[in-house]
Amino acid sequence: MEKSKVYFTDFRTSANGDSMPTKLKKLIRKAGIGNIDMEGKFVAIKMHFGELGNISFLRPNYARAVVDVVKELGGKPFLTDCNTMYPGSRKNALEHLECAWENGFTPLTVGCPILIGDGLKGTDDVGVPVVGGEYVKEARIGRAVMDADVFISLTHFKGHEMTGFGGTIKNIGMGCGSRAGKTEQHTNGRPVIDEEMCRGCRRCQRECANGGLVFDENSRKMHVDDTHCVGCGRCLGACNFDAIQFKDDNAVALLNARMAEYTKAVLDGRPNFHISLIVDVSPYCDCHSENDAPILPDIGMFASYDPLALDQACADACLAATPMPRSMLADNMKKSDFIDWNDHFKNSMPETDWKTCLEHAEKIGLGSRAYELIKM
Repeated sequence: MEKSKVYFTDFRTSANGDSMPTKLKKLIRKAGIGNIDMEGKFVAIKMHFGELGNISFLRPNYARAVVDVVKELGGKPFLTDCNTMYPGSRKNALEHLECAWENGFTPLTVGCPILIGDGLKGTDDVGVPVVGGEYVKEARIGRAVMDADVFISLTHFKGHEMTGFGGTIKNIGMGCGSRAGKTEQHTNGRPVIDEEMCRGCRRCQRECANGGLVFDENSRKMHVDDTHCVGCGRCLGACNFDAIQFKDDNAVALLNARMAEYTKAVLDGRPNFHISLIVDVSPYCDCHSENDAPILPDIGMFASYDPLALDQACADACLAATPMPRSMLADNMKKSDFIDWNDHFKNSMPETDWKTCLEHAEKIGLGSRAYELIKM
């Protein structure tokens, strides 16, 4: 099988050289985005607008660069994301749009409309068959996402407290799922709380949108209510004291598999193209209302027609990088009980396992993990 092509350029510029957005435009043109017939077509550009308080998300300037190229090709672009299933600033379309605007994403700055893919309350979705799906037969995807003729993903590649890293597959599979779709993807994860480790700070409870955590005022400890918990894992990422873990050791692998199958549902049957930027590599998702110091240096911009090859190339580039000092990763590596997994993402979040996602994605025919890296 021929290797998928992944195109790369770094973030270096000279005093009289190209700007970053200009370099991005050149990269995606070189990667062949112009081969897609966009004339008069609706083009969905899927990205993350960042949670309020988080400043590691991709700047609107990068979105504008992609929008400009799509317009040059005759397309009718719009930026999109779907609502979240947890508390925050993006759980309905009104708050989601206000959050996007406050973070700098407006029709004026990005040059196109911004649509929330699953509507006002996260219920405007469509059932999309998953060809070859083992865990999902019909994915619940935001209607506006599926109504587009062409699909483009613009991804901030960073760490993640459940999936190891948040790359292209997560941006598409989890990001394009409606609130019901996101819930379905998380259904196997159930946390358990170690009372000896719990400090009673209640930070985890603030992240729970479903009443899945109950605080005992007498013991000053948190408990899980299994009848309401949907297994989203937000509590795990919120706990600073390692008091929360999954009692189903296979929960992350199942989440990764469903996420890959949702991605396949989004992409099958229409032209698609993918861009990923390794910059401001926070250990946490951009869904957090804060971001920690980057665990890895800024590496560069990648583009490909193959979302799986793109994730693999970005992961490989990250694993070859040197950890940043005074970061979560560097601090973990100094601990007396540190176990070196030879994996920067797993060394940051030992409970995670990103490889199961890519393995399942290849198994169901989403793309290839074998790639040729073409440097610009």
